[in-house]
Amino acid sequence: MHSMTVHFPIALSGVALLFLVVALWRRSEALERAAFFNIALASLTTIIAAVTGVRDYLVRFEGEAPLANVKVFLGISLFVLTAVITVSRWRQSELLWKPSTMILYLLGFAGSFALAVTLGFLGGVILYGF
Repeated sequence: MHSMTVHFPIALSGVALLFLVVALWRRSEALERAAFFNIALASLTTIIAAVTGVRDYLVRFEGEAPLANVKVFLGISLFVLTAVITVSRWRQSELLWKPSTMILYLLGFAGSFALAVTLGFLGGVILYGF
């Protein structure tokens, strides 16, 4: 089940970043809103991926998966980052349009995608070796 659920945070955070960059380029509030919804869903699906990952760690790998501690740390980091972005944007919808928060907001989205991709890579290392 984990191998299916992990693709959602990766895809959603990547699409969110794409929507955010295009929203900034085109000055589109609709695309910025779409980016917000995608990063919010990425936060929720990170929890689902984590739960199924813990299950696979215990059942499939019998608690002996390599790099498990690194994946747990990065997974928690991904959840915290996406949750902070989601709550911040929910409370203040102008984050992208204010010069004082624009760069940090963009970096948060980019960091989320980088964390998700890194987690996916490490999952591939665990499953297939490297």
